[in-house]
Amino acid sequence: MPTSVHRRTKIVATIGPGSDNTDMLFRLIAAGVDVFRLNFSHGSADHHAEVAAKVRKQAAIAGRYVGILADLQGPKIRIAGFKDGKVTLTPGDRFVLDLDLDKESGNARTVGVDYPELATSLTSGDILLLDDGRIRLQVNHVVNNTVETTVTIGGVLGSRKGINRLGGGLSAPALTQKDIADIKSLHVVQPDFVAVSFVSQAADIEQTKSLLAEVGVYSGIIAKIERAEVVADTETLDAIIEASFGVMVARGDLGVEVGDAQLIGIQKDLISRARSRDRVVITATQMMESMINSPMPTRAEVFDVANAVLDGTDAVMLSAETAVGQYPVEVVKAMADSALGAERHPVARSWKYKTNQRFGSTQETIAVSAIFAANHNPNVRGIACLTESGNTPLLMSRMSSGLPIFALSHNHETLQRLALCRGVIPLYFDATMFAPELIEERAVEFLKDGDYVEPGDAMILTKGVVMGQRGSTSILKILEIA
Repeated sequence: MPTSVHRRTKIVATIGPGSDNTDMLFRLIAAGVDVFRLNFSHGSADHHAEVAAKVRKQAAIAGRYVGILADLQGPKIRIAGFKDGKVTLTPGDRFVLDLDLDKESGNARTVGVDYPELATSLTSGDILLLDDGRIRLQVNHVVNNTVETTVTIGGVLGSRKGINRLGGGLSAPALTQKDIADIKSLHVVQPDFVAVSFVSQAADIEQTKSLLAEVGVYSGIIAKIERAEVVADTETLDAIIEASFGVMVARGDLGVEVGDAQLIGIQKDLISRARSRDRVVITATQMMESMINSPMPTRAEVFDVANAVLDGTDAVMLSAETAVGQYPVEVVKAMADSALGAERHPVARSWKYKTNQRFGSTQETIAVSAIFAANHNPNVRGIACLTESGNTPLLMSRMSSGLPIFALSHNHETLQRLALCRGVIPLYFDATMFAPELIEERAVEFLKDGDYVEPGDAMILTKGVVMGQRGSTSILKILEIA
């Protein structure tokens, strides 16, 4: 193939103060970012809209489709403030969480909490995890609106740090009033994806879809899996996956609640469940955190990214690394290199997609047949998929292959969504401009002109009988490139 090696795993990068200027956005796109995350925990909708416009302009200059992900804050349960901004807790200390305490009056003995239901959610013996598990408290007594605890793991505790219970169970509604307000403002951003934090049931996803539809936004919904009780209930988990466009393995809060030792197995299971249901997966949190302040990743971080790739994740995500880190471009390149290294392993190209199941549609039959043929024909250099809805290339991306899937469409919304799908290269191609008998020839010429294929190669092409009609893919051809 005349072009450089195609990276199948997509990269999601968070935009922040260190990366929201035009020059940096272009450099990040050039380095390999496929989707930019807008963190709605910070900033206004108008600011996010300005950044999204910059992204789209720079993506157009680069000649690429780059997605926009709006990440809602969600109901993060936090302590209130300390008079001096922080305190030091020592193992054995008595520490009280007081729901009636003034929000900025905390000290080394007590602090307020912004979650009114905390006292009724806890019993003696519960373990509370503060600041992503760095501080541990054991609940002794719950009296009215106070929770009396003993510090078991101490350290410095700052204002407004998060609270989790070991094993989960502190479940505020997924959509806060702030989230609802942010959703209603998303018409000015028009994101391709919306991530819902702390999802507890499929109804959270449906509520988000309804609220978005009210303001004319039809983004793909990403369910962030962060609650221990959700991963413990497979029926609830599967329903959430089915209701969503995709899921995010949000390893921060999830890891705190279930424990790091359990997290790797949960990650593998989530990726497998999502892919088997034709949903996309983003693996997130602390993937290359050392590169916030270092120009090189640790070997463990490279292995972490590679492991997610081998598990079949569609995308790996950077958070603070690109939002506030000192080396945003370098970390994107390092993540791209790590993903490519893993993709070269034979495991990354093996697949068992519904091998023992009947196919549910003609589209699915064509998608599986195309990947099977591509993987077993040494002359094939890629798959060209003429698509309206994007469903056929999405189905193809659920299967492992070392070959690119060229999604050819005139529908910009479809192409933007496919920017998140593993192995898919979204390309603008308007098949309706050509007579039906010329479409195949023009598609081949288009790919040759883009240096995606060259004479002597073979290419698999899929299309529908009627171009421009959703869900009509029913034709598969193997074409020799002259």
